[in-house]
Amino acid sequence: MKPIDWNQTIPDLIAATGETLYMVVIAVALGGVLGLVLGLVLYLTRKGNLLANRFVFQIINVLVNFFRPIPFVIFIAAVQPLARSVVGIGIGIQAATFTMVLAATFGIARLVEQNLVTVNPGVIEAARAMGAGLPRIIFQVLIPEGLGALILGYTFAFVAIIDMSAVAGVVGAGGLGNYAIQYGYRQANPVITWTTVVIIVIIVQVVQGLGNWLSRRRLRR
Repeated sequence: MKPIDWNQTIPDLIAATGETLYMVVIAVALGGVLGLVLGLVLYLTRKGNLLANRFVFQIINVLVNFFRPIPFVIFIAAVQPLARSVVGIGIGIQAATFTMVLAATFGIARLVEQNLVTVNPGVIEAARAMGAGLPRIIFQVLIPEGLGALILGYTFAFVAIIDMSAVAGVVGAGGLGNYAIQYGYRQANPVITWTTVVIIVIIVQVVQGLGNWLSRRRLRR
């Protein structure tokens, strides 16, 4: 193992961390919004709910169940032609981010549905009895009532997407995963590998701690 030039390694690690955060934040933001919409449709069209529709529910349910279990390392390869047609390239940060958005959408959709199911149906019925329309029920009753659980769900999704970003390093997507493979694993340098691991663990701990804190504050209200 050759000596590490920390004057060069530290800036490279900072840049790789920035690339990881770039991919993860975009995937959480876009996948979070799309997943919220898809999860709301799943919840609302369930049997006995406000927009109960077995046909729509089954289609979306099958779609989510089909894509969600696919290991990301396989998913990123399978979606490569679609990524190339959308972002113009099948490898790299842009392609990986696009794929992460898709994967996050289906994963978050299921989390949203499962967390909203825990909302007391009596609260929804009370809002309907008072004449509240669907938008008001969704944004002023349903989401606020399930917000504590949703925060924990999105925190879990954030951590899972960090894991995706590391896997994306296999296809040269940049970030800490790619840096660990290129300069740690392939050059047999465990110090570099474990340094990237520590950085990822720190990011996860900060995000998990923040999510737990926000969820506790919401659940105490």
